[in-house]
Amino acid sequence: MPGWIETALWWHVYPLGFVGAEPALDPAQPPAHRLRRLEAWLDYAADLGATGLMLGPVFAASTHGYDTIDPFRIDPRLGDEADFDRLVAAAKARGLCILLDGVFNHVGRDFPAFRQALAEGEGSAAARWFRLHWKRGPGAEPDYACFEGHRQLVTLNHAVPEVAEHVVRVMTHWLGRGIDGWRLDAAYAVPPTFWARVLPRVRAAFPEAYIVGEVIHGDYGAIVAETGMDAVTQYELWKAIWSALNDRNLFELAHALDRHNGFLDRFVPLTFVGNHDVTRIASRLADRRHLPHALAVLFTVGGTPALYAGDEQGFQGIKEERAGGDDAIRPEFPPLPDGLPPDGWPLHRLHRDLAALRRAHPWLHRARARTAHLANRQMVLVLEGDGQDLVLALNLDDAPAALPAPQAISVEAGDGQVIDPGAAGARALLPPHGWAILSRAG
Repeated sequence: MPGWIETALWWHVYPLGFVGAEPALDPAQPPAHRLRRLEAWLDYAADLGATGLMLGPVFAASTHGYDTIDPFRIDPRLGDEADFDRLVAAAKARGLCILLDGVFNHVGRDFPAFRQALAEGEGSAAARWFRLHWKRGPGAEPDYACFEGHRQLVTLNHAVPEVAEHVVRVMTHWLGRGIDGWRLDAAYAVPPTFWARVLPRVRAAFPEAYIVGEVIHGDYGAIVAETGMDAVTQYELWKAIWSALNDRNLFELAHALDRHNGFLDRFVPLTFVGNHDVTRIASRLADRRHLPHALAVLFTVGGTPALYAGDEQGFQGIKEERAGGDDAIRPEFPPLPDGLPPDGWPLHRLHRDLAALRRAHPWLHRARARTAHLANRQMVLVLEGDGQDLVLALNLDDAPAALPAPQAISVEAGDGQVIDPGAAGARALLPPHGWAILSRAG
């Protein structure tokens, strides 16, 4: 894993929604140059404490960006290649890295090779790119493998060298244009052997590139080892955070953190409490008073954290399983940060403060979480790494709680106070629904 990722904090943006692009591409329209709107938010991202932009799809696509038409061209609804180069330069001037979303499991129906395969038939060179089953009868379209039943997302044939060569070309092209890494969309749907063939070729040209795969279920450690990725998305921890807080069952979180420690022995996962595919954390939590608790976990446990744009302002949004069901979680942002509603800025300040705390303790990137006290509604975690430690205390109860916090000396973030600071019997006194990050003696 490249060394620079150890201090990374991603601000995750879904560009097509962020800039208010049309829901479908009109090839007759000229480039709209909307990427320039994102430039106006770079100072906001840097001030928040982010060190990089994790961008959703930016390549030419038919609708939502995951139905790619041309991965070598910026989507005209966002602008053109000059707009992208300008965004990269502006981000780098502020110390922000760029991570792009690589959709390499499937393409859109308007992808040229797929159109060519339909036009030229079963024996064509283009037909090798896809998993096609040709029907009998003149003019009949073949059946084809598609992504999770979505017929507009045509699965590539990862067994042929043409597809591997294509993916290597795309990845190295944009790395050469100044990006710093890739998020591999639906990486779980692609055979691990494909990544094992492709990624070494990419790394040979760009050894400092960071590559993280979208993986929801499965053996995370084995997937990293078999594919050569640096990391995968930590959906297990995401689910445990909001579920444990909603059920006031912190045993679930403790169990997930034990598994998380095991992952950290093999790789450093990408951690998050929200992204472009899930209900926003402010809507997911049954009790908004527990939003700081979720953030305190995200910013103290080992991992490479990512913040989904708008979550730091408390944006609401529920994902629905229907056409257009992602619209609420992928909204348009105002042209400038000062157009944000005023009630979101206190939460923004909390994000910024927690980002500063993590920046002051870079060892947290690989920190292990040891459970020092556990009940349904209370938890004390000791975060340890490189001979250093912090304590995280959580209270989900309607009553105050005095929780054991041996050797704790002061509150670094959150609320409450330390009783008998520095002593073996030190306790963290938390108010109802309170939390605190504590420093310890020595």
